[in-house]
Amino acid sequence: MAGLDDRRRAWVAEAWRHVTADRLRELVVGLVDVPSPTGDEAPLAEHIAATLTAAGCRARTQPLDDLQANAWARLDGDGTGPDLMLYAPIDTLTVGDEREDLPWIGPELREDMRPRATVVDDDLVTGLGASNPKGHAACVMMAAEAVARAGVPLTGDLVAAFGAGGMPTNARPLGARANTGQGVGCSFLLEQGVWTDYAVIAKPGWTVSWEEVGLVWFEVTVRGTHTYVGSRHRLPYDNAVARAGEVARHLEEWFAEYARRHTVGTVAPQGVVASVRGGWPRTAAVTPAACTLVVDLRIGPDTTPMRAKREFTAALRALADARPGLDVTAELVLAIPGTRTDPGSWILRSAAAGWEAFEGRPHEVVLGNSGATDANILRGRGIPTVRVGMPKVPQERAPFPIDFARGMNTVSVAAMAKLTRHLIRTAVDTVTRSRTELEGPEGAAA
Repeated sequence: MAGLDDRRRAWVAEAWRHVTADRLRELVVGLVDVPSPTGDEAPLAEHIAATLTAAGCRARTQPLDDLQANAWARLDGDGTGPDLMLYAPIDTLTVGDEREDLPWIGPELREDMRPRATVVDDDLVTGLGASNPKGHAACVMMAAEAVARAGVPLTGDLVAAFGAGGMPTNARPLGARANTGQGVGCSFLLEQGVWTDYAVIAKPGWTVSWEEVGLVWFEVTVRGTHTYVGSRHRLPYDNAVARAGEVARHLEEWFAEYARRHTVGTVAPQGVVASVRGGWPRTAAVTPAACTLVVDLRIGPDTTPMRAKREFTAALRALADARPGLDVTAELVLAIPGTRTDPGSWILRSAAAGWEAFEGRPHEVVLGNSGATDANILRGRGIPTVRVGMPKVPQERAPFPIDFARGMNTVSVAAMAKLTRHLIRTAVDTVTRSRTELEGPEGAAA
């Protein structure tokens, strides 16, 4: 608790006393056991609100429609200090159902890919989203519970918020609305008045991040000639599927060059060709007149979506010039700008000081980041926001290989306790002060 005065040290210690491994395990198991694929988070939002209400918090659900909802809870301050939001999304990247996940996730759904929690030992819990996002959401819940139970005298409000639609995805098949992902729940929270002076988002990575990438999506259409396999040798032949393969290969090489040029600060924006669409699956006898690639291109805080669009289309023009007859166009279909919080902001200074108190050394900035979160929504609306979270479970701690999916789906309760204590320290350090202390006389008058 280095860096805190005696009063705040005592308040933090009392709140920490309520953070237990058993309670954290209970919370994350409860979250994992309620399925929450993007677009269908309402049951989990209701579970979160009920759990926090039972713990003595003033909690609510906030429906976006019949299937999708946020949850939030507020601990009231006396109005003299700044309000702080501890935030976590609650939807899972995949569904946990063979009908939607296979074969794209692999040949089968492993146990960790299903919305059912398994306690591997006293420390590890697996199940769909056990770490990202549900382990982080459990830490936000635990932090709010602990501060409430400790009876910390708050000057500002402490808000624990849980957003639907936090994953980088559009609507799943048969979705009622097209905009069910990309931070839609976080945006709705803010629109409906769940607003604060500062925010901390709990997402993976044991560091304090103040900037991150945004993203632009393109549909790249490669045109060719519709023809019949029996006439390939007799008619003009230009296979859009084969041409699309050339374009995909070129883009994969270009992404590496793009990342080198745009690596700055803590971000190294990447790109991928994510999907291919073209032709009639019911017949292999004919070629399509067009094939479409979908591309995710990450952009740093200093790159606007329009600048990225022009750079991307210029790369495609250069490829077309080098390959006579290639007909390729791109359409920008989604854009979320990257964002940055002022490095001098109070919330960054407080969160970094907490990290240093835990580690006993200067804050270690992690570079080369290309992950986007709802922090972009919060910062984009003008709320200074930092990101802090848990590291991926190390391979030596796990009895199974830690690949991308298991990294998302496995959480350490010990790591949860550490993150929760950090969130509590940052919260107490912030919402027990006056606005003048944090922002000067100008901020206090606002």
